[in-house]
Amino acid sequence: MPVFHKPVLLNEVIGYLAPKPGGVYADCTLGGGGYAEEILSRGGPDGVLIGIDRDEAAIEQASRVLSKYGQRAKLVRADFRDLRTILDSLGVSKLDGVAYDLGVSGYQLETGERGFSLMLDAPLDMRMDRSQELTAADLVSRLPERELADLIKTHSDERWARRIARRIAETRARGPISTTKQLADLVAGAIPRAAWPPGRHPATRTFQALRIAVNTETEALEKSLREGIEALSIGGRAVVVSYHSGEDRIVKRTFRLMSGHCECPPALPECACGAKKLIKILTKKPVVPSPEEIKDNPRARSARLRAAEKVAGNQNGG
Repeated sequence: MPVFHKPVLLNEVIGYLAPKPGGVYADCTLGGGGYAEEILSRGGPDGVLIGIDRDEAAIEQASRVLSKYGQRAKLVRADFRDLRTILDSLGVSKLDGVAYDLGVSGYQLETGERGFSLMLDAPLDMRMDRSQELTAADLVSRLPERELADLIKTHSDERWARRIARRIAETRARGPISTTKQLADLVAGAIPRAAWPPGRHPATRTFQALRIAVNTETEALEKSLREGIEALSIGGRAVVVSYHSGEDRIVKRTFRLMSGHCECPPALPECACGAKKLIKILTKKPVVPSPEEIKDNPRARSARLRAAEKVAGNQNGG
């Protein structure tokens, strides 16, 4: 049976989400059901939780954890980028809250054959949805060197992206790169030893970038977060926990645009960036875990929470 670890910033997520009896909430990254169970426990006797996850193992685990809530827990194996379609299929027009816990789960990291962890030797996979075809090995073996460097830089801010891509290209010319250990060792060898980050493996950023690309996480997040905010009732809240700067930038920018902060040049006669005041931002700065939580749950160390509240209806009503 899969083991899912403690949800990060649980008290803070629930505090900002403020679930109420009878409310309808979406947990767009269901995982093991940690957030979902707390939301359902506070939403009784008739509150509803829509739990979404791409990973079949997560749906199976959450089904066990949440079985006591019966039909109040509606679990869907799907990509959260399709949030509006999922809500429509369930006959849900409005939400009282939407939550995201981004990135890879502890279970996925510790299940070797999934290929997410650079500490376990396994096939270079990294698919959250194992029914999709594209894997990390495909990207490493097929992308031209320049595109691979751009991918690593864009998704991880890795300063050594070009050296890493060059080393990958040189290595794959001699034979396939098909395992996590091969890639981790290769990346470590491409980065000068003096530049290795303290306290973490030098290939961490490259693995992160490949995972994001395999699962198209950046595009999915922006689309889903917009749809989640648009689906909120007045007073409903969106809460997002992210784990790296790229994710956090998307959340911050989406919140700013949807709180009415236009990014267009002053000379532009009318707004073209899509800014409209639908929300107020509740977190001027991201909320971070306490030292005690980080000690108890190391996965929390890079977590950043942002929250917003719906204050205005959508153009088509709401």
